[in-house]
Amino acid sequence: MKFPIYLDSHSTTPIDPRVLETMLPYFTEKFGNAASRNHAFGWEAEEAVEVARKQIARLIHADPKELVFTSGATESDNLALRGVVEMYREKGDHMITNSTEHRAVLDTAKALESKRGVKVTYLHVDKSGLVSPDDVRHAITDKTILISIMLANNEIGSINPIREIGKIAKEKGILFHCDATQGVGKIPVDVQEMGIDLMSFTAHKMYGPKGVGALYVRKKAPRVRIAPMIDGGGHERGMRSGTLPVPLVVGFGKACELCEQEMTAEARRLAAMRDRLEAGIMNGLDEVYLNGHPTQRLPHNLNVSFAYVEGESLLMGLKEIALSSGSACTSATLEPSYVLRALGVGSDLAHSSIRFGLGRFTTDDEVEYTVKRIIETVTRLREMSPLYEMAKEGVDLKSVQWAAH
Repeated sequence: MKFPIYLDSHSTTPIDPRVLETMLPYFTEKFGNAASRNHAFGWEAEEAVEVARKQIARLIHADPKELVFTSGATESDNLALRGVVEMYREKGDHMITNSTEHRAVLDTAKALESKRGVKVTYLHVDKSGLVSPDDVRHAITDKTILISIMLANNEIGSINPIREIGKIAKEKGILFHCDATQGVGKIPVDVQEMGIDLMSFTAHKMYGPKGVGALYVRKKAPRVRIAPMIDGGGHERGMRSGTLPVPLVVGFGKACELCEQEMTAEARRLAAMRDRLEAGIMNGLDEVYLNGHPTQRLPHNLNVSFAYVEGESLLMGLKEIALSSGSACTSATLEPSYVLRALGVGSDLAHSSIRFGLGRFTTDDEVEYTVKRIIETVTRLREMSPLYEMAKEGVDLKSVQWAAH
C-alpha cells in the first residue's frame, strides 16, 4: 500500500494515465491553434477539438455544438448566471437557487444582487440536503428568468430531483441551470431528459486535466442565449473568446469517453466500497452520524460527523490519509460547513464532520486501513475529551453551567 492514501475525490481526481497519453502529442508535435483555419497545424488541432466535443456531448446526451469550453466549473457557473441575467434583463430580474449550492453559484448570485439589483430566492433544503420541487414551484414569480439548482452536493453527495425541477422550469418557460460538477461522469446525466438548459461541469473531477471545463448551452426548444463575459475573437460561438487549450480539451474528451464506458461498473464498485467504509466506522464507534441522504447520494461519497471530536484534530491525527472537513473551496475558513448548517446540523457536530471521497484508484486495502485508523484516532481523541466522558455518564451537557474565566 502506498502512502499517503487519497480519499478526497470531490476536490479533484488524479489524471487517468490513458487521458495523459492521449494529451501528450498536443503539447509537442501537434501544437496548432484550433482557430488557425489556413494550414495543417490548425486543421489538426481543430479536428482534435471536434472529436473531444463529440466525446463530451455523448456523455451528457447533448449536441456537440451546444458545448462552450471554459477554464472550469467556476467560470461556467459565472458565465451561466451572469450571461443569462445580462441577456434576459428585459424579461425579468428574479432568480431562484438554493442555500447549499457551491460558492461559485452562491457568490455569483450575491454579486448579481449587490451590483445588478437582481432579486434572488435562496431555497432551504430538507434534513437530507434535498431541494423540494414544490418549493421551486412556489418561489416562481412573473419576473423569474433563471432557476439554478445543483445536481449533487460537493460535501454530502445528496442528489437533487433535477428531472422534476426541470419539468417545472419547462412548464413555466423559465431557463434552468444545473451545476453538475460533482455528478457528471459519476452518475447518468441526460440534459434532454432532465430538462436542463445550461449545465456546468469540469474535467478534473473525472480523471481529466485541471484548467478546462464546459458550459452546456441548449441550442433549441428553447434556444438559449447568453451574454459573454470575455470578448475578443468570437470563439465558442461568440460566448467565450480565447484560444482553446487543445491538450486540455483533448484530455477532457478522453476522460468523458472513459467515464461513459466505465461509469456503471465503477459506480457499483465504489458504492460497495463506500458501504464497507461506512459499516466499518459505524460498527467500530458510537455517536457517529451520517450527513446527507442515505441512498440518494453519489456512489463514492460518505460524509459523517463524529460527536465529541474536532474535525481538524481528526485530520491532523490522520496525516497519512488525504481527507477533507468540508469543500476544498472553503477549507481556508474555520466556520463550520454552511452546507451542514443548512441541514440543521448543530455547530458542534458540523465541526466534527469528515468527507470521504473514494475514487477510480482506491483499493480495498486502503479502505480497510482507513477504517482501522479512523476508529483508533477517534477513540484516542475521545479519551482526551471530558465532554465525551460526561456524556457517557449520562450528564446532559446542555444543562451544564460552565464557569466564565
